[in-house]
Amino acid sequence: QVQLVESGGGLVQAGGSLRLSCAASGRPLNRYTMGWFRQAPGKEREFVAAISWADDTTYYADSVKGRFTISRDNAKNTVYLQMNSLKPEDTAVYYCAAKYLITTMTGLRYDYWGQGTQVTVSS
Repeated sequence: QVQLVESGGGLVQAGGSLRLSCAASGRPLNRYTMGWFRQAPGKEREFVAAISWADDTTYYADSVKGRFTISRDNAKNTVYLQMNSLKPEDTAVYYCAAKYLITTMTGLRYDYWGQGTQVTVSS
């Protein structure tokens, strides 16, 4: 079992930055692809970013490419999402998720999920 706890969300003005953290416990993350997903009110959950277990290759949704950066610190068993140039449309609950030994951007394939952290971007 892997337990994931997100933190770092909050209220920020458009153009600002936030860094989300996802701290894991239970198992080391070095064999897990880690993903960030988000869900805005009234919308379906969508993929944001992922970092591969195999070689740390990163993947991004087109809507965040160039603004968000996913990274991992295996020594701290933590994954980060640096979010810059935030826009009101980035407002959502952000979730981190873990998938064992497979690189995927499909949320349904992930094994473990955190509880989420709210990000609100004001205009």
